[in-house]
Amino acid sequence: MDHVDKILAQWRAERPDLDVSAMGLFGRMARLMGHLRGAIDANLAKHGLTAANFDVLATLRRSGEPFALSPGDLLATMMITSGTLTSRIDQLEKMGLVARTANPQDGRSVIVSLTPTGFDLIEAAVTSHVATQSRLVAGLAEADFATLDRLIGTYLAEFEQDQS
Repeated sequence: MDHVDKILAQWRAERPDLDVSAMGLFGRMARLMGHLRGAIDANLAKHGLTAANFDVLATLRRSGEPFALSPGDLLATMMITSGTLTSRIDQLEKMGLVARTANPQDGRSVIVSLTPTGFDLIEAAVTSHVATQSRLVAGLAEADFATLDRLIGTYLAEFEQDQS
């Protein structure tokens, strides 16, 4: 029995009229994400990054050369507000990891790009991030990993089908 099983047993004893099976699924997902987030955050902290900062740097890195995007393009790939993005860019710029330059196509806007220091940092951080993620799923058999990935993908698609 895991911690969630104990909670479900209590609810079943107190409220046998309720089907609490979905509560078990959500409880397990929440507890699992807490464990996973802790391990991922600890790894990013070794690089002096938060998950939020990593997200911006990784988005710029995976965009390909010249590793530069407009704030609008950054926003399109991130689920945050423009004010939040501005704050993150400000912080990363102070750290010397990104630079803002005038947009050559539109002088009223800017382009955010990785600095050489930012590029080197995200290269190291993403390499160890992927290794951390691999370590976190290493306890799953290959077939179980594939099944879990497929099931979660199917479930997630139910929520994101209209967001493309």
